[in-house]
Amino acid sequence: MTGSREDEITGLFEERFGRRPDGIWSAPGRVNLIGEHTDYNDGFALPFAIGDRAVVAVRLRDDDTVLVATTAAGDPVETTIAALTGERIASWAAYPLGVAWALGESAGRDRLTGFELVVHSDVPIGAGLSSSAAIECATAIALDELWGLRSGRAALALAGQRAENTVVGAPTGIMDQTASLFGDADSAVFLDCRSLEAEAVRLGFSEAGLEILIVNTHVSHDHATGGYASRRAACERAADALGVRALRDASLADLQAALDDGRFDEETFRRARHIVTENARVLDTVATLQDVGATAIGPLLDASHASMRDDFEISVPEIDAAVEAMRSAGALGARLTGGGFGGSAIGLVPVELVGAAQEAVVKAFASAGFREPTLSTVSPSAGARRED
Repeated sequence: MTGSREDEITGLFEERFGRRPDGIWSAPGRVNLIGEHTDYNDGFALPFAIGDRAVVAVRLRDDDTVLVATTAAGDPVETTIAALTGERIASWAAYPLGVAWALGESAGRDRLTGFELVVHSDVPIGAGLSSSAAIECATAIALDELWGLRSGRAALALAGQRAENTVVGAPTGIMDQTASLFGDADSAVFLDCRSLEAEAVRLGFSEAGLEILIVNTHVSHDHATGGYASRRAACERAADALGVRALRDASLADLQAALDDGRFDEETFRRARHIVTENARVLDTVATLQDVGATAIGPLLDASHASMRDDFEISVPEIDAAVEAMRSAGALGARLTGGGFGGSAIGLVPVELVGAAQEAVVKAFASAGFREPTLSTVSPSAGARRED
């Protein structure tokens, strides 16, 4: 975090609340290298934290009042600790307030006092880079420290997920918060979403002469509504029909048997097939990174995108165009990243071909009449931390 950004959020905090914050904390967005929609199926994922971050300035109060504000605009949202009951909140404030509620539920509300918070985020909203988890995790580490809860990062990830599921109303898994809290430079987080064990896996992109190119299509999505929830519901129905705890426990043979005997219709079969094969691709990607290196994982990224496009049906024409354009310009592999229905695509691109890949994407979007995308490269970065 630059000094100017720290000064900016401190200055705004003083402007809003008339005094300096107790501290400044930040947490990153994430790119999911592979493992989409596997987290709520007790499966595996391989995300990494990125340089774009949400930053919060926080100060404790000596009463029950809670005030949260954003650098974007608008007056602070005011409530109290007692009023945080887990009910849905239909505004951006659901993210920090939801975390405060979730921490209180696990640690005991009597341990909490009111606070003032200002948030600023560089993570693009609706781009599939987990802007929500960045805010949740920055808030979580700040309040955990100031309230003296000593929860541990796995518990903070669960608090962020609970806030998102209950107060925001988005039925997401645990991957985003784990990546934001456990990220490390030049590494991905290999996450077992059942045990919540998180292991750093070295990526070695720079050493291999590779970059991750992100194409933000500006097709916005909302995980609290629509297709994301229906995909999760389909997975839960499939697991119930198979008599297993989650689709992590199913095999392709199990799915075929369920289709053959009528427990699955064709759509449910395809939804479940994506999860089963995606879990296998995550494990194969980790093994390939460790045994061969980053230059060999491209086909797994390509297969992941095909599965999301055809079986899970969460891609959109803009994402497909970005993926094909990056491949045509020399990307080793490319795929949708994030929950789908818009957002971003990533490509694993040799450094010398990044310019050509960017040009190919821009031309493809212009030819199709799509909105001009935003293109950037990202590097695996550190997770949530105190900044001052």
